[in-house]
Amino acid sequence: MSSDKEEQKMKAAKPTKAAGPEKAAPEVAKPAETKPVPAPKPAAPPATAAPPAKQEPEPPAFEKGLAQELVAKFGDAVKILYIRPIRIKVETGPSSIVEVATYLRDSMGFDHAESASGTDYPKENQIEVNYHLGSYTRNDLLANIIVLTTKANRDDPRVPSLIRVYPSVEYHERETYEMLGVYFEGHPRMERFLLPEDWADIPPLRKDFRIKGR
Repeated sequence: MSSDKEEQKMKAAKPTKAAGPEKAAPEVAKPAETKPVPAPKPAAPPATAAPPAKQEPEPPAFEKGLAQELVAKFGDAVKILYIRPIRIKVETGPSSIVEVATYLRDSMGFDHAESASGTDYPKENQIEVNYHLGSYTRNDLLANIIVLTTKANRDDPRVPSLIRVYPSVEYHERETYEMLGVYFEGHPRMERFLLPEDWADIPPLRKDFRIKGR
């Protein structure tokens, strides 16, 4: 019995654990999330100033004098398209071209036509005819060329022939007739000499001409 009492005393002497919930460990604060900062946009390049307008050089005095003589004679009937060293381009209407050409030959010394040609402008519905005039008789004009030009309606291009002013244009005008369809009124032989006689297509130097099969 004594042993049982001692055992009970020893159990009573042991400290008892207090009942209750266990304390949770303190939470560690998480670092705040940082959003990536977008890179700054590159600065717009500075606006560049528009380049200055190209200035045409002053035309040569000699050629300018020739052009002024034509304007003084014919006024609004002629238009100077450009004046360059030893080159002048003058435009006139079909109704005035014979008169202007005659004046260039008789009064200004442009005594022969070196060539005649044409250019097709379908967007403008026009064909341009150009005569390149030169001089054999004036030493100061030997290197100079005047391009005398006129325009005709593309649907029915008709221009007065210059054959009576410059006989050398005979075959040039005939070739322009064949290749572009320009009829030169007053020319004694508006007939083919390059294309086949049975040619039935449009003139081959017009820009809407297409080789068959291509």
